[in-house]
Amino acid sequence: MSKMIRRLVLITEIIAPYRIPVFNALARRPELDLHVIFLAETDEALRQWRVYMDEIHFSYQILPSWRWRAGKHNLLMNRGLLPALNKLKPQVIICGGYSYVASWEALLWARRYRVEFVLWSESNGYDTRKQRPWVEALKTYFLRRCDRFVVPGKASFEYLRLLGSPSARILTAPNAVHNSWFRAAAENATLHAHELRQKLRLPSRFILFVGRLVPEKGVFDLLAAYAKLDSGVRSEVGLVFAGDGISRAELTKRAAQITPGVVCFPGFAQREDLAALYTLADLLVLPTHSDPWGLVVNEAMACGLPIIVSSVAGCSADLVENGWNGYVVPLQDSEKLSAAIDSLVRHPELRQQMSARSLERIRIFSPEACAEGLAAAATFAGKEAR
Repeated sequence: MSKMIRRLVLITEIIAPYRIPVFNALARRPELDLHVIFLAETDEALRQWRVYMDEIHFSYQILPSWRWRAGKHNLLMNRGLLPALNKLKPQVIICGGYSYVASWEALLWARRYRVEFVLWSESNGYDTRKQRPWVEALKTYFLRRCDRFVVPGKASFEYLRLLGSPSARILTAPNAVHNSWFRAAAENATLHAHELRQKLRLPSRFILFVGRLVPEKGVFDLLAAYAKLDSGVRSEVGLVFAGDGISRAELTKRAAQITPGVVCFPGFAQREDLAALYTLADLLVLPTHSDPWGLVVNEAMACGLPIIVSSVAGCSADLVENGWNGYVVPLQDSEKLSAAIDSLVRHPELRQQMSARSLERIRIFSPEACAEGLAAAATFAGKEAR
């Protein structure tokens, strides 16, 4: 007997390249009729990602939007969500986040029409943003009116549980990137290592950071850790900051004072150049002060890199096992960060072992596994209607 097909509307902010393979996999699930609503095509002020429209193989629409930003505050307004929901008549809604006006519109629509509402949340207890009491009250109100939750990993699971969400109603859809694409790109980059090194102007050996060049990503911690390395190590191993942001000028100024040593700033890298950077690097470091996950870690592991992350990175509990495929270091501790880097750059056998373990670990964090978790949230949600 065939299963009943459920009409699923998934609401998310932008067309992020790492979500496309997940949604493609979700659209192939026979038990679902998927339609994705994007609140905007992209957010050029924060992310310079290319939008790979030709890779989209699922039903979708992009709502008209207006974005207001002041400092770290971001307000995204949309029109057309309620007419879209009225037309689509979903049986279940999965909504990415609770901080958008559209999230509240979708929740209220779902409650009015008795439609199951699933919150897809990456928030975790390590978030350093200080919320006002009224914001926390609104968050609690929102969570209590959700039917089910889906999270990427352990940190976000524990955060929702501590906020009072029953464990039985929290499902996991492991955060993923297109592993097979990155692995194939890494193999190709290995074959053309010399040309790519020249094209991207990279040192013969280097430590890699990928992300926005802003203080909260721990970029100054990493630069300080590099400066603490033995001068002989710095003579042989450079540091590459791949990305852009408000701290680039100050980082460049401070980096010029480190001798010996080579610190490079190749700028923002699209997916194609990222694979080359990961492949040619000795290791990836993400010393973030606050990060819901850190998908650059997924990408680097898919290319076979050992990883060093701060203990507050959302992905640390799921992807990095201290001493096994990398190191988890305390927040803003440049001494321990430097020691972890030193251990990896000095011991090629250890790097090789950790590289193989990263490849082993990341296999289960695939787009298909993420889609399976989302599908479980959609199909089981109807069994516990309020």
